[in-house]
Amino acid sequence: MKELSYREMGLTDEEYRQAAELLGRTPNYLELGMFAVMWSEHCGYKNSRPLLKQFPTQGPQVIQGPGENAGVVDIGDNQALVFKIESHNHPSAIEPYQGAATGVGGIVRDIFTMGARPIAMLNSLRFGPLDETRVKALFSGVVKGIGDYGNCLGIPTVGGEVYFNASYRGNPLVNAMCVGLVRQDEIALAVANEVGSPIMLVGARTGRDGIHGATFASEELSESSAEKRPSVQVGDPFMEKLLIEACLELIKEDLVAGMQDLGAAGLTSSIAETASKKGLGVAVDVLKVPRREPGMTPYEVMLSESQERMLIVPRKGKHNRITEIFEKWGLDAVVIGEVTGDGLFKVYEGQELRGSVPVAALTESCPVYTREGQEPVYYKKKQAFSWAELPDECDSQTILALLASPSIASKKWVYSQYDHQVMLNTVVLPGQGDAAVLRIKGHDKGIGLVTDCNGRMVYLDPFRGGVMAVCEAARNLACVGARPLALTNCLNFGSPENPNIYWQMQQAIQGMSLAARTLNTPVVSGNVSLYNETEAGAIFPTPVVGMVGLIENLENRMDMAFKNSGEIIVILGGLRTELGGSEYLALIHDEESGEVPAPHLEKEKVLIDLLLELSARKLLSSCHDVADGGLAVTLAEMAIAGSMGFAVSPPINGQRADEVMFSEAPGRIVASLPESSLAEVEALARSFGIELHRLGTTGGGLLQYKLEGKADISVALEQAAHSWGEAIACHMS
Repeated sequence: MKELSYREMGLTDEEYRQAAELLGRTPNYLELGMFAVMWSEHCGYKNSRPLLKQFPTQGPQVIQGPGENAGVVDIGDNQALVFKIESHNHPSAIEPYQGAATGVGGIVRDIFTMGARPIAMLNSLRFGPLDETRVKALFSGVVKGIGDYGNCLGIPTVGGEVYFNASYRGNPLVNAMCVGLVRQDEIALAVANEVGSPIMLVGARTGRDGIHGATFASEELSESSAEKRPSVQVGDPFMEKLLIEACLELIKEDLVAGMQDLGAAGLTSSIAETASKKGLGVAVDVLKVPRREPGMTPYEVMLSESQERMLIVPRKGKHNRITEIFEKWGLDAVVIGEVTGDGLFKVYEGQELRGSVPVAALTESCPVYTREGQEPVYYKKKQAFSWAELPDECDSQTILALLASPSIASKKWVYSQYDHQVMLNTVVLPGQGDAAVLRIKGHDKGIGLVTDCNGRMVYLDPFRGGVMAVCEAARNLACVGARPLALTNCLNFGSPENPNIYWQMQQAIQGMSLAARTLNTPVVSGNVSLYNETEAGAIFPTPVVGMVGLIENLENRMDMAFKNSGEIIVILGGLRTELGGSEYLALIHDEESGEVPAPHLEKEKVLIDLLLELSARKLLSSCHDVADGGLAVTLAEMAIAGSMGFAVSPPINGQRADEVMFSEAPGRIVASLPESSLAEVEALARSFGIELHRLGTTGGGLLQYKLEGKADISVALEQAAHSWGEAIACHMS
């Protein structure tokens, strides 16, 4: 492997000078590599740390917030959910199958390293236009990688989202989320707290794959990125399954003082992060690291990101028992060093000292950049766009076109490749509801899980778009009867060194923070993925929100499908007419423009409370939020899910029909209910201060939209179901 300059490793001239100053001498090659990976954006958050401090991170439900491998929230009965979302964007751009597969493997390890058994996975994916050959190959490879790895582990992939837009053409986004269940008295943390404790490396053997993966993830993609294919790790889900079982057995026997996944930056980051929490040092001998390739240098061993490996600090006298357990599972478990009291990270090769760096220099001394954001020129121009001169295209062909838009259409082609029912806990399946719902065996309760973000809305107005991402996730949970508890996020942006991109980050994080604070959904974990851009430009800013919620009684869960003919259809939250950022403007009028509809946070909070009350009283037959495609698509999706048509007459009140039917303004849901429940629902809505409009009734084989001043629109349910259900499969055939 040819030696890299410090610049090729990702360090700037000033950062190199700082590293030398901290050491009091010129760093050697190994030490340079350690600084480079630990000071990368992926590990050090050097451009985002000041902004992340705005997030609310505490609440009575929070057991563990940011700073550990994953966040933890209380769900009662001495149980907790452990969850996190992370990106694997750049690896997936050049090696989609392994990039996505190892993204799943990494996030799963973040969960069971906390002592939790992984019970569900979700994802959030973004690709370029689906009619392009290269995009199809990326899409197919990513979905297969996620499915193959998750299915082999026996963990259900229960939900997610997929969007297609030209801004992601050369830089797809692959964000993976995992949720685990743990007894509160079995939560494990990543900390080395006793001098003299051995440090153990367990799991797979170390190879040359993934070296400098952390720095690769912290630079923009270019034509030469394919040359960095060796930076993409190679996963083995069968090995990971064994690792899960072995590690959970250690927790059950209380053998572990600290446990840490080997993710980005491999041994370097896992050891440094584990030691830094108590201000301790470490001494490691790379000759003791089991390898699968000959002739590896200390540099390669310390920076390798080979998968399916964990770092363990045993409780006193327990390392022999740990070795026995791993031998039973057919895995390596070796002592490679020990915790010291001098605060230094020393790397030996046998008796030879190959590198010595203060632990704090790698962690606490990472440079932090507070940059100046600048509003982009496009912002005001896009805000000022008026659709008043565009023709009103509210007709059956537009509704069918929206249903067939790959960003809106059924994702069955995707989720049919995932085993979403393994473990037999999934009770609201993909495509059935606004969020996935899982039972907690042995209890009446269940949990809701969701990922959300509309990148176009964030691009057009980062503040409002950030608010909307949090609100939609919370609203989607409420639509299945789950009270939102907390969130994790994956902040996907372009280069923070660009003042316009930094402004997007500032605004989006401010919006997300305000929404999370108002909705009492603290941020307990997350990931920042920057430099998501190619020579053609940056992606849409895409701060993905993953959120979990609690259903006290699983019998009260809801889904989106119309159930019974002749029921009343209502909209809660009002009829709105803002078209800014809508799929209708983009698809039908080729305009990604307009003022983003204003979210009303207090009303969002009240609407969620109302939905939870309606769920608890079992007053609704179905529930679905108004989002992509607007009211027209929301109604169509409910009809398709229930194989039942409808007839509606939304009050237009002199507005353009397309404004009413295709607005994606937030804070609204459509529900169906028996006529016998209508008076009680209306009374509850009034008491909560939520506007309610009666739209029509369910039944028949047609989607009938009767709009004042327009010819009636009628679409056969079968035709709508075909347009929506087959669109992605047709692109991929």
